[in-house]
Amino acid sequence: MKEFTEMSGVKLARLIAEHELDEVQVGTASAARSRAMDADLNCFISVYPQPIKGEGDSALRGVPVALKDNISVRGKPLTCASKILSGYTAPYDATVTVRLKQAGLQIIGSTNMDEFAFGSSTENSCYGPTANPWDTGRVPGGSSGGSAAAVAARLVPCALGSDTGGSIRQPAALCGVVGMKPTYGRVSRYGLVAFGSSLDQIGPFTTNFEDCAHLLNVLCGADPRDSTCASVAVPDFTAVLNSGVKGLTIGIPREYYADGLDSQVRAALEEVQEVFAAQGARCVPVSLPHTRYAVAAYYIIASSEASSNLQRFDGIRYGRRVPRDSLGEVYGYSRGSGFGAESKRRIFLGTYCLSSGYYDAYYIRALKVRTLIRRDFEQAFTQADVLLTPTTPAPAFLRGEKTGDPLQMYLSDVFTSSANLAGVPAVSFPCGYTREGLPVGAQLIGRAFDEETLIRAGNAYQQHTAFHARIPEKYGPESV
Repeated sequence: MKEFTEMSGVKLARLIAEHELDEVQVGTASAARSRAMDADLNCFISVYPQPIKGEGDSALRGVPVALKDNISVRGKPLTCASKILSGYTAPYDATVTVRLKQAGLQIIGSTNMDEFAFGSSTENSCYGPTANPWDTGRVPGGSSGGSAAAVAARLVPCALGSDTGGSIRQPAALCGVVGMKPTYGRVSRYGLVAFGSSLDQIGPFTTNFEDCAHLLNVLCGADPRDSTCASVAVPDFTAVLNSGVKGLTIGIPREYYADGLDSQVRAALEEVQEVFAAQGARCVPVSLPHTRYAVAAYYIIASSEASSNLQRFDGIRYGRRVPRDSLGEVYGYSRGSGFGAESKRRIFLGTYCLSSGYYDAYYIRALKVRTLIRRDFEQAFTQADVLLTPTTPAPAFLRGEKTGDPLQMYLSDVFTSSANLAGVPAVSFPCGYTREGLPVGAQLIGRAFDEETLIRAGNAYQQHTAFHARIPEKYGPESV
């Protein structure tokens, strides 16, 4: 199995289908390697004793996959990386879990995350921080940092995360993998522990766009158990893989290239434009004028929804209970000891924004800004087929560098949160490496329910570059 780490999911599944590799051995080897390598990375909360083998068939049959620990897998622990859910076992499968099983993938475990998905660095987990495979002294991004790190280190060919304000795309950029946030409503949220219900979306991490397209084929589609899941036809996303970008108009939003963007990130994005232009795409400037308000609006809306969603974790019906004499004390001590510092900060912020006297001043105003941001995108897409931006302002930062300054941490989402507010699809992909050897991510943003154009453009880029094929030295084939 030495060549395992170099294989895409599609190639691995093909060898399994041709009986050149044994499906059970592949799952067992992936789980064993994940256990062995995770001492340095801490990207898994749980690697299952035996992979959960799906019974169905697809182009990814037999491929190992890991799920962020806020996605339900029946009979397995579901903790959201929080002490308050220690000992909790999921009583049912999330819709995406069912679809993975029906497609024949092997679920090998649950990945580390920021507690309840509150964070941009995967440093807010009660299980400890996850390390970046390219430099273990740096963060992998968050909140889906465990999934991103597991794919970057080639412990699994693919993984699932959730994205509320950039929690798939930001760690994908910092870890050098592909991370897709589909359109809001494209993938069922049934079985996903809610953070911001109007913003959350489940999506895939892969090393390349071909695997991403096949995984979207598995995940997408209407679900009667999720009232926000759209009844929109799901295309075969693999059909556009080789369509190229000739004739495509790519918008370059000027607000995303302002002061504060790291010079190496800027240079990498300029090279991306050149690659697309050389293939026949046309790059044009566009404007998203309300971008500067996105982070503020996002944190008001997301925290408000989080404060409402997390009320259920009170030590009575859900959550670890601390016995006390009165009901009020049970609530206070259970929540006080069960939630981490960042979760408490989000709950306090959201409750404040929803409180009497501040609801109109903060929450309603943020919703109005959200509408303006959505209109910005609608206007931009009259001029371009897809938008190209940086995913993050800078490469991966050092562990602990921003934990003492929440505002600086929140600004990590400055280029990603607007797509969640607008509900449009976006994907991050590796487009270069810094002088220090850290990945740089580019982001493509598309029209609602037009993931096809993102895949078309992203795969065209990867057909002419090799950044996605790089593996962190410590986790390459020689490490098997």
